[in-house]
Amino acid sequence: MQKSPEFAKELLRALRGRSELKSDITKTELHDFWCRMTDSCYYSRIQIFFDMCDRDMDGSIDELDIKQMILLSASTNKLSLTHEEVEEYAALIMDVLDTDELGYIDLPQVETLLKIGLSKDQSLATAPHSMTSHRHDRLGFGPSGPNRNPMLRGEALLRANWRRVWFVLLWLIVCLVLFTWKFIQYRQRAAFEVMGYCVCTAKGAAETLKFNMAVILLPVCRNTVTWLRTSHPINSVIPFNDNINFHKLVASGIVIGVILHGGIHLVCDFPRISGSDWSIFRQTIGARFQYHQPSYIDILATIEVASGITMVILMAVAFSLATKWPRRQSSPLPRSVRRVTGYNTFWYSHHLFVFVYALLIVHSMFLFLTNNVYEKTTWMYIAFPVLLYTGERIFRAVRSGFYNVKILRASTYPGKVLFLSFSKPDGFVYRSGMSIYVQCPQISPFEWHPFSLTSGPNEDHLSVHIRSLGDWSYDLYSIFQEALLSRANKYPKLYIDGPYGAASQDYVKYDIVVLIGLGIGATPFLSILKDVMHKMDSEIDTGEYRHTKGPSKAYLFWVTREHSSFAWFQDFIRDVSKKTSQNQWAVEMHNFLTCMYKEDDARAALLSAIQVLYHAKRGTDIISKTPVRTHFARPNWFRIFLKLSRRHRGARIGVFYCGASGLARELESLCTKFSTKTATRFVFHKEHY
Repeated sequence: MQKSPEFAKELLRALRGRSELKSDITKTELHDFWCRMTDSCYYSRIQIFFDMCDRDMDGSIDELDIKQMILLSASTNKLSLTHEEVEEYAALIMDVLDTDELGYIDLPQVETLLKIGLSKDQSLATAPHSMTSHRHDRLGFGPSGPNRNPMLRGEALLRANWRRVWFVLLWLIVCLVLFTWKFIQYRQRAAFEVMGYCVCTAKGAAETLKFNMAVILLPVCRNTVTWLRTSHPINSVIPFNDNINFHKLVASGIVIGVILHGGIHLVCDFPRISGSDWSIFRQTIGARFQYHQPSYIDILATIEVASGITMVILMAVAFSLATKWPRRQSSPLPRSVRRVTGYNTFWYSHHLFVFVYALLIVHSMFLFLTNNVYEKTTWMYIAFPVLLYTGERIFRAVRSGFYNVKILRASTYPGKVLFLSFSKPDGFVYRSGMSIYVQCPQISPFEWHPFSLTSGPNEDHLSVHIRSLGDWSYDLYSIFQEALLSRANKYPKLYIDGPYGAASQDYVKYDIVVLIGLGIGATPFLSILKDVMHKMDSEIDTGEYRHTKGPSKAYLFWVTREHSSFAWFQDFIRDVSKKTSQNQWAVEMHNFLTCMYKEDDARAALLSAIQVLYHAKRGTDIISKTPVRTHFARPNWFRIFLKLSRRHRGARIGVFYCGASGLARELESLCTKFSTKTATRFVFHKEHY
C-alpha cells in the first residue's frame, strides 16, 4: 500500500465505515482492520471491496460510484483512461449486472463481477486439434512422440554450452602452447644469463599477444561471420552467437598479456640489463648493444620500448572507454565523467587501434634481443586478419553507397519510438531475425547503429522500430518528428548496410520456438512471427504439408512496463490475431504489463473484470487495443515453462530472449532446470548488441 496511497486512503475509509478520515489509527482499530482484511472468509473481503465502491454508504453502488472506482483503480495501476472510456466501461458493468434496470447493484452483483475478473484464463491457451498438431505428431513431438528420459544437470549444461566450451578451450590451448614454446626457446638463449626467467615469461606473453591481436579482429568481421552462419557444418560447431563475447574474452587475454609482457620488461628485464655484471653482459647480449651497457633511461628511449609504451597508453584509453559503465554513461560515474563518455566516445576511441596496429609493426621490427628476420613474426600473425577487416570496412562502405534506399513511411509512437519503412534494395536478401545498420549523415557521417528488421523476408519492403535510448537515436527521432509535423514529407537521407546475422536467426533449427522480448526487445521477433505465418499461409494454400524448414509453432511473450508501448506493434498484433482466428494456430501471443497489479489484487480486480466483459462484447483488449488480452503484472516464468514442457513433451524448444541481463540468467537457469527434470529440451539463446 506504500505505493498506492490513494487506494490505501479509500480502503481505510471503507474499513472505518464512514466518509471522514482521522490522521491517526488506534491499536484497537488496527487490530480490527487486520482481522477483517486477513479473514479467510471470501465474503468478508467482498464486503470490504463493496464498501470501497459505495462511497456514500447507502448500501448500493450506482454508475457514478463505479466510475470513481474505475478511475481510482486506473491511477493506482498507472493506466491512463479517457473520460469516454470510463463512461463506456461503467455503462458496460451496469448493463451486464443491473439486469432489472434498478440503476444500482448490490453485494451479490459485486461478487459476480469479481468472479468474472478472476475467471480470466492466464495459462497458455490450448490449441485445438489442427493442422499444426498433426504436424507435431508426424515429427514425433506430440503426445504420441517419444518420451525422452530427463538428463542430468551436467549433461544439460554440456549440451547447451559445448560449442562455447570447446572453442574457449581451443583458444586457451593455443595461447598456452605459444607461451610455452617461446618460454622454452628463451630459456636456452644467452639473454637468460642476464635476465633469467623474467625474459622467458615476457617473451612468452608477447607471443600470445601477437596471436590475440590477430584473433580479436575476426569476431567483428560482420560480413564474414554472417556468411559463415549460412554453412550448417560450420555453424553447428562454432558459437557465432557469442562473437561479441569472444571478442571481449580475447580483449581480456590481451590485457593480461600486456601486463605480463610490458610489466616484466619494465620492472625486471630492463633493470637487470642496466645493472648486470659487465663481463656477463659483454659475453651474452653485449653485441646487440654495440658493447655499450645502457642505462634504464637509455632503454626506455629506444624505438622498441617507446613504441610499446605508446601502444599501452592507447590501448588503455580504448579498453577503459569500452567497459560497461563509460559506454552506457552509467549513473555510478561522476557527472563530469559522464559528460565525456557514452557510445560515441567508445566508438571513436576504438579506432585508436589503427595506430596501435601500426605501432605494433614498428615495435616488432626493432627488437634489441634478436636480429633474425624470421623471428620478427608479428606481421605474419596479423596480416590476414587486418587485411580481412580492412576489406570488410571498404566493402561495407561501398555496398551501403550502392543501396538506393527510399523511405516509404515514417511514424512516431509513445515512448519516443520511431517506425521506418524503406524500399528494399535490389539484391537485398535476408532471413528473419537479421539486423541492418543505419546511418544518418545529417547527424553524423561516421556513426552506424544496428537495428533488428521487423519486416518479413517475403515482404517487398524493410522496416525497423527505433527507440530513443541514446543521443544518436534521440536526434534521429527529433529530425523525423519535425519532418512529420511540417507535413512536407521531406525525410532526411539515410543509408543502410546489411543484412547481418543474429542469434534469433537460429530459430529455424527448432520446431517449437519461444520468443521473449522486454520492451523494444520484441523487435527481433516480429520478423520471425511474420515468416512463420507466411509459411503457414503457403501450407494452407496448397492444402498439404511440405516439410518446410522452420518452426510450426511460435510463442511470443512480450513484457513491457508502460501501456502506451502497445501502440508500437498494434497493427502487427491485429494482423496476427486476424490470421490465428482463421484456424491458424502457428502463433500464440501473450502480452504482460508489469506496471499493473495481479488480477487477484484488489487494486486491479475491477480492471480485470472490465477487461473480460469488454473483450467478450467487442473482441478487443482495453489495454492493448488489440484482440490479444493483456496479462497483468510480471509473468510467472516457472509456471510458463512447466506448461510448455507438458504440452510439448519430448520436443526440443528454442528459447530466444532479447532484453536485460538479469532476466536472461533466470531464463537460462529455467531452461537447464526443465531440461534436466522433464522430457522436454529447452535451448536458450540471447541477443547481443
